[in-house]
Amino acid sequence: MEYRQLGHSGLKVSQLMLGTITFGGEAGFEKVGNIDAEQARRMIDIACDAGINTFDTANMYSMGLSEEVLGKALQKKRDDVLITSKVRTPMGEGPNDGGASRYHIIRQCEKSLRRLGTDHIDLYQLHQWDGVTPIEESLAALDHLVQSGKVRYVGTSNYNGWQMMKTMAAAREHGLIRPVSQQIYYTPEAREAEYEILPVGRDQGLGTLIWSPLGEGLLTGQLRRDKALSSDHRQGTDWPEPYIHDRERLFDIIDLLVEIGDGHGVSAARVALAWLKDRPGVTSLILGARNEEQLKDNLACLELELSEEEFARIEEATRPVPIYPYWHRAMNGTDRPEPADEPFMAEFRKTMGM
Repeated sequence: MEYRQLGHSGLKVSQLMLGTITFGGEAGFEKVGNIDAEQARRMIDIACDAGINTFDTANMYSMGLSEEVLGKALQKKRDDVLITSKVRTPMGEGPNDGGASRYHIIRQCEKSLRRLGTDHIDLYQLHQWDGVTPIEESLAALDHLVQSGKVRYVGTSNYNGWQMMKTMAAAREHGLIRPVSQQIYYTPEAREAEYEILPVGRDQGLGTLIWSPLGEGLLTGQLRRDKALSSDHRQGTDWPEPYIHDRERLFDIIDLLVEIGDGHGVSAARVALAWLKDRPGVTSLILGARNEEQLKDNLACLELELSEEEFARIEEATRPVPIYPYWHRAMNGTDRPEPADEPFMAEFRKTMGM
């Protein structure tokens, strides 16, 4: 297991993390998984034995039950691992039960600490942009939590590029805690983050953590054109994520991952993770396994060595469209390229025949 620096902090996180959205299984999240504390303890043991040192959760997962299960399962391991959690989404019906206000952030952090059975959260992330609360208020609340010792580092999740830059600018202007990371959705099928979000991370020195790198189960190889999924798979239920614009393109990508996997005698999931983990700007992939077998298979991506040709085939087949202004910069900005997004611009140029 490789340990990578989390953005501009001195913290080291494992290149694979264990996500806990599958822990609990209540309030609609039973469609994702229903792992109890005993099974979670076994999965945590497997993860730790493989070198994982970071576990990701959120207050909204099973409306707090995921945090409870994680806290019970970690027990004596708590001092040896890192816990990341999130705040922002509604946790009740009241007018102040959601958002990134000072009131909601501090209140929910204290509740998360009680559920996790710990005195601090190592990385506390704003789960979504709040278009009502001034970002200065949110940052001040996070700064307070850091100063009080309840939080060690702060980050964001699901921010646009401009929202991330507004956050960083406000932190600098007011002398408040700066985010060290961003948690985003990024898969071989969904590479939109390469337009702005990954370059922002590279430019601003942010660690980038990838949630659901297998597309919430889409890229495991179980879903095929001629094969429907059963209800024991989240994509076999009415789970709404992720949005897929072009399902034929999705199936083409799955076919390619399966083909390459068959050539190595491994799963399509392993191929997708092996390709994604070393993409420019990526710090760590958050695994969201539903059981021990899936977790072990996902962890084995570290052992898979894809050839340069295989890397290139996946990249070409999944490359996003060079939309404006990217095609224009790719075409006319080669005299002074921007280091933060040059790896992606170089791939756009291939599409443009340059």
